[in-house]
Amino acid sequence: MLTGKKIVLGVCGSIASYKAAHLVRLLLKAGAEVQVVMTKDALSFITPLTLATLSKKPVLIDYFVPETGEWNNHVDLGLWADILLIAPASANTLGKMATGICDNLLLATYLSAKCPVYFAPAMDLDMWKHPSTTQNVKQLQSYGNILIQPNAGELASGLIGEGRMAEPEEIVALLQQELKKKLPLADKKALVTAGPTYEAIDPVRFIGNHSSGKMGFAIAEELYRLGAEVTLISGPTALSLYSKAIKRIDVVSADDLLKATLSEFGEADITVMSAAVADYKPEQVADQKIKKKEQSFSLNLIKTTDILAELGKKKRANQLLVGFALETENEVAHASEKLKRKNLDLIVLNSLNDEGAGFKSDLNKITILDKQLNSETFVLKPKNEVAQDICRKILAIIPHEKS
Repeated sequence: MLTGKKIVLGVCGSIASYKAAHLVRLLLKAGAEVQVVMTKDALSFITPLTLATLSKKPVLIDYFVPETGEWNNHVDLGLWADILLIAPASANTLGKMATGICDNLLLATYLSAKCPVYFAPAMDLDMWKHPSTTQNVKQLQSYGNILIQPNAGELASGLIGEGRMAEPEEIVALLQQELKKKLPLADKKALVTAGPTYEAIDPVRFIGNHSSGKMGFAIAEELYRLGAEVTLISGPTALSLYSKAIKRIDVVSADDLLKATLSEFGEADITVMSAAVADYKPEQVADQKIKKKEQSFSLNLIKTTDILAELGKKKRANQLLVGFALETENEVAHASEKLKRKNLDLIVLNSLNDEGAGFKSDLNKITILDKQLNSETFVLKPKNEVAQDICRKILAIIPHEKS
């Protein structure tokens, strides 16, 4: 949720300033870009060098740097930021924010900010409970600023009670949750299948296909980026997920995939079946490795369950089901027939005739058809961009409210 977000982190004078170092690291790890702005009182608790090294940006303290002639423009900072986070926020800074006092670069940036403002107080128990602090916090909340509630515990004074700044992990989690609420799929659950299936012949051999899983993984990541709670069911692949909050279920065979998909499908608002599922499997699986003795070898195959068709039968009115069709001839006609027969809302057509697309490639070229057989063909592009195209189609037709 924080990938690509620009965050101004304000650090005030507090013993909790040491937590700012860990907070910067976590924000960067989550994909954010961080610009630290310190008050002069904060310099007594943590060095700018520490925060500059971690953030990979010079720390800003003053409006003007005489040594370089550089002007730190608070208006530009306020416009640059997607989020202004003040952590730790001292009682002094809270009071100034509440009353509009503007005597340092951080406060000027706060008054200039067009983005959401979060503040994480850090102070001793009696300071936190003082009526003026309570009033200042209420005043800031009335401005739309968001309080990150301090924790209770042992304080620097030795007292036990509220006033400890929230832990960096808690702050990052709260930011992610707040951002997710504003995303278009925030109230939706998504199920994605990806990769090949392997159908065992004996303990060492199998029938499989060349699917890498890249397309399904990209779709799962994009649905998560749009706010959905995502479950990815993957066949054998070496791929890993960037977003660790995506629930991953690993399977091997078509039967495994069927069982896992049916288990998850009932809760899904959006299901995207991009896995390349085997159409046939060996009727008998040998217990031991089959020896190479005969000149010829016959293997009797039986059909696997058509998982997509099964889901189409079970699909409720408030569920959206997306299938894939990989064709080599009469592509649109075959995809259209599959869309209708399996009760799909969208079908994504891949053609092996398109140079540069297909299995194992990082590129793909697709055509998307909807229930009315309207179609849109896209140019060859990276699979993460293809995933965005597919998800835009999903957003256009997904019911806004659950039935």
